[in-house]
Amino acid sequence: MSIAVEPTTRVESGTRLRYFISDSTVAVWRNLMQIVRVPTVMIFELLQPIMFVLLFTWVFAGNIANLPGGITYVEFLMPGIFVQNAIFGATTTAVGLAEDLKKGIVDRFRSLPMARSAVLVGRTVADVGKNSVLVVLVIMVGYLVGFRFENGLPGAVGTILLVLAIGFAFSWISATIALTLKEVEAVQAAMFTGIFPIVFVSSAFVPVAGMVNWLQPVAEHNPVTIWANTARVLSIGDVVMPAGASLPSLIAQSVAWIAGLLLVFIPLAIRQYRKLT
Repeated sequence: MSIAVEPTTRVESGTRLRYFISDSTVAVWRNLMQIVRVPTVMIFELLQPIMFVLLFTWVFAGNIANLPGGITYVEFLMPGIFVQNAIFGATTTAVGLAEDLKKGIVDRFRSLPMARSAVLVGRTVADVGKNSVLVVLVIMVGYLVGFRFENGLPGAVGTILLVLAIGFAFSWISATIALTLKEVEAVQAAMFTGIFPIVFVSSAFVPVAGMVNWLQPVAEHNPVTIWANTARVLSIGDVVMPAGASLPSLIAQSVAWIAGLLLVFIPLAIRQYRKLT
């Protein structure tokens, strides 16, 4: 009588997966506890999106005209603020990792028998949790200044999921930059130097049609423009639909960009982590 034996490789794979999930969960909890223990960091992160909303609403709103569909500037702005906030919020991944490198915490993690990728997964997943709090706060501020989800609950949920996915993708970009540059000051400078042109040369804050002619094609193909347009259509409907586009096509493009960034930067971040000495 023959006895079926499960292949060793399958057992090892299952064990590795359990350890990976366990190690990642511990890393997520550790990063979330940092927020509780150092609340001032979270407070300043909460203040930044509020400042952006009020600044653009009160200072620039009266100077922005010819918006699509005759909508108000607040309606046009808020979905862009959601996207901008997700991207800027991801910089904390880079700063946090750089701080851990500086303090030797990453070296301690590397000396432990834990999955190499668990440290990075723990950091990026914890930052998604933090970003979800920021998104809720920005929505509340948006409602105070007149924004509404015209597409109801489905549009609101779709917008929030899109924004969190964008933040998750940029967290891996941030992790790669932090593990490459290592120094906190260099990481901060690199992140903001790269993020500002990407965000501002897009439809996040103003329509692309109002930009100088040579810059319009750049802005139109900017993924931030695609994400901002998708968030607008999800939030307030077809009245802001770009010419020749549809909601399925916008969602497909948004998902493709997010998936592409993750496929590139997750392996790069893990590779940089393994190269640390």
